[in-house]
Amino acid sequence: MRKVLLSLITLSVAFGAQAQQDTTMVDLSEVVIKENRMEIPFNKTSRNISIIGRKAIETTPARSLQEVLSFTPGVDVRQRGVSGVQANIGIRGGSFEQTLMLLNGIKLTDPQSNNHMMNIPLPLQGIDRVEVLKGPGSRIYGQNAFAGAVNIVTRLPESKSLNFQAYGGGFGSRGTSLVTSLPLAGGKYKQTLSFSHDASDGHWHNSDFKVSNLFYEGGLDLKPSHEVRVMAALSDRTFGANGFYTDAFPDQWESVQTGLAALSHTYKKDAVWVQTRAYWRRNIDEFRLRRFEPEFFTNNHVSDVLALEANGRYEHSLGTTGFGVEGRKEMIDSNNLGQREREFLGAFAEHRIEFLDKFDFRAGLYSNYYDEYGWKHFPGAELGYQLSNSSRFYTNFGISYRIPSFTELYYEDPSNLSNPDLQPEQARSFEFGYIFSRKGFRFETVYFNRYTDNLIDWNRAPSDEDVNPNRWTPRNVSEVTFNGFETSVTYAANWGGTNAMLKELSLSYNFIDANLTQAEGVDSRFALSAMRNQFIAGIQAQFTERVELTVKGRYIERMALDPYFLMDARIDFNRLKTFGFFAEVSNITDTEYIEAGFVPMPGRWGRAGITVNLY
Repeated sequence: MRKVLLSLITLSVAFGAQAQQDTTMVDLSEVVIKENRMEIPFNKTSRNISIIGRKAIETTPARSLQEVLSFTPGVDVRQRGVSGVQANIGIRGGSFEQTLMLLNGIKLTDPQSNNHMMNIPLPLQGIDRVEVLKGPGSRIYGQNAFAGAVNIVTRLPESKSLNFQAYGGGFGSRGTSLVTSLPLAGGKYKQTLSFSHDASDGHWHNSDFKVSNLFYEGGLDLKPSHEVRVMAALSDRTFGANGFYTDAFPDQWESVQTGLAALSHTYKKDAVWVQTRAYWRRNIDEFRLRRFEPEFFTNNHVSDVLALEANGRYEHSLGTTGFGVEGRKEMIDSNNLGQREREFLGAFAEHRIEFLDKFDFRAGLYSNYYDEYGWKHFPGAELGYQLSNSSRFYTNFGISYRIPSFTELYYEDPSNLSNPDLQPEQARSFEFGYIFSRKGFRFETVYFNRYTDNLIDWNRAPSDEDVNPNRWTPRNVSEVTFNGFETSVTYAANWGGTNAMLKELSLSYNFIDANLTQAEGVDSRFALSAMRNQFIAGIQAQFTERVELTVKGRYIERMALDPYFLMDARIDFNRLKTFGFFAEVSNITDTEYIEAGFVPMPGRWGRAGITVNLY
């Protein structure tokens, strides 16, 4: 690791020795965080938020959103295989069940299990940007944004365009993607259509996969104040699941189909903004313990989510007031979990005000009704102080909440036992941070604390036998406290000249400490596997105005797991031109490591491809 860091520093110094600093500023005030009610300029938020823009998505050495997120400070990505065929996302030590995934503000939570939350029916090339909210998000997004939320944002271009990519690489990996936009009626009706297909023969026994995504979005301007949007998407994933859930059956196999349909109407006039929408998400999951013997053991699950939402805001002399209501029905039909359904009702209210020139304050409440638990209320507040145009202090507090999944409540097999008496998780979180941003340089540091007294974790009694015969059972752990801090630095250096220029440097460090109190003499599956130390470093360079080089390194240490270091790189030629070429290498250091389950991740491997851009 020291040799790698020294090489990064040496490369930076080499560029800097011949450099004349470019004073071009990165204007973050133009970036607006689009929540379901409020829209706040990025440089005026009082939360720790990471934004992954379109350029970062295009130049990161990654074939999936899961891999892109793995380079985000504070985000713990645990993949089972290459190209994000299945991955779990945790934020600030939270489990995958405690992270909410959204697509344009629409919740993608699966009531069966959040193992399916990354079944996103959208090609990576169709994403405009990603907003990662770290910390409690229940007040903003509802009950499943326990430790954080990831909102994927798309856009409807006003001009015609076509982007095509094709690639091939190690392990028989291959793929194509096509993203088009075709506005009609003089630009009043904007639409995009995206398709992608990725496949691989697998990096070890029974790890082959095929993933296809189809996404359509259209928007119609009825009048200056009215807009209607429609969205339809489908994802099909089939993969060998060796080591995904157990190491006793190497021929596990799974097939998952995810569909999403949404319709929304937006009214905006003067100081009033109101959006109503309805959406339906279906997930079909077939899992076999023996791939070619479905009669041995097969689980079939079909889950449906139906939701109606109305959100709005009103800007007036005393600030901005936000409000919203949501109704949600979750259903599952399963040969293991049975036929289950549940309904939720939620209401949001919040207010934001700026005062005394340098202060801003935001407070709100989310109230949720579920017939089994009754009404629950989750307040939160944020306070920001703009010390100068470059410096900002912020702090926030919030209560977060999560209802158990159907798997936690009802799933049983030879290794797992259900617990229908589980209670919802609830946590109190606090955060204090500082941001300095000036002339392309951005520094942020934050301390956070999250306390939960009823965390859900799978545990079992230990055994002296080689194979523990006791079954894992989800229970409400007595209490757990997470303390941590995050520091990140990015610098748009622009050192160098036409032939060679160092464009950007980035470095981040995260530390998390978990203090778990539970009954003695039990093994924990998830609570003690959170991320402890995370280093991420990256450089971007440009050569002869045509070639871009991105190098990223990660050091990850999780509690009770061996640490590891990874380095990835990507080179682009003519990325924004009509015809381009790219090549990527993952795990340059050829590190042996496991992120999730019992799946050894691949060593050094690469892929290369072409791009076509027509405007």
